[in-house]
Amino acid sequence: MGFIDTIKARAKADKKTIVLPESEDRRTYEAAAQILKEDLANLIIIGSEEAVKKGSEGLDVSKATIVDPEKNEKTQAYVDKLVELRAKKGMTPEKARETILNDYTYYGVMMVKMGDADGLVSGACHSTANTLRPCLQILKTKPGTKLVSAFFLMVVPDCEYGDDGVFVFGDCGLNQNPNPEELAAIAESSAESYRMLTGNEPRVAMLSHSSKGSAKHADVDKVVEATRIAKEANPDLALDGELQLDAAIVPSVGASKAPDSKVAGKANVLIFPDLDAGNIGYKLVQRLAKAEAYGPMTQGIAAPVNDLSRGCSAEDIVGVVAITAVQCQAQ
Repeated sequence: MGFIDTIKARAKADKKTIVLPESEDRRTYEAAAQILKEDLANLIIIGSEEAVKKGSEGLDVSKATIVDPEKNEKTQAYVDKLVELRAKKGMTPEKARETILNDYTYYGVMMVKMGDADGLVSGACHSTANTLRPCLQILKTKPGTKLVSAFFLMVVPDCEYGDDGVFVFGDCGLNQNPNPEELAAIAESSAESYRMLTGNEPRVAMLSHSSKGSAKHADVDKVVEATRIAKEANPDLALDGELQLDAAIVPSVGASKAPDSKVAGKANVLIFPDLDAGNIGYKLVQRLAKAEAYGPMTQGIAAPVNDLSRGCSAEDIVGVVAITAVQCQAQ
């Protein structure tokens, strides 16, 4: 059984309700039909019945719950709650109604906030900012979380590295240039996500263009300091840096470049020094190694809300919904 099949089995064992707000995108319906066929989650699709009927033509999404914001009896409660949550930011009833009726991601996040859904998946045709802004404004961060960040769950076929080719890459979707404290927080959250999703112990590599002092630069210093902070805060976590990518995952290179490291050559969680490196890195692996790339998944938000790459396929959406459902189980 492949990794994503294991995730799907876990999702089916305790079904959660996931909102799909992008009813204007055909991929939403293709994914929904597959999710419902495999019985992975209960689905809510936000849109008018007419729009959903037209968008899903030829596909069976009859088991999904269709919520039309214009007609839903709970819309007023969502408006009232949004005004309450954002009153100090100048939110008025009129503005709240306009916001949730014209931006279905806001509407879906309000459904999660009010307990009418467990999680949300969006981003196939919206930017990461448009997907995450409502979450940060309405759901806020999870208690004890230092930083909201994003990761990709990477499943690389025929791969001898990591845990049979399964990795977490962070942060590849949200934080542009994290400082050492933020980078350490990303490492901590990514390790927790890896453990929760795979059941295996994380081995975290703090990546750089340098291994153990082989290069001198302020960028290297940042990773060294982040490693120190993360180790101090998580003494039982297998974490090390700074490591070049080959030293992190290839046993022979790790033994050569960092012989005293318990992580070098065995890492399954890769922490990139900034968003440029992370975004480029995951897309290289996805396209050249034909890896499955699920995400960007968020970590640190009070409820599971996950982003999609705008280049995603319907099958990618299916996988992200299954992962989101497993995250909901862990809440």
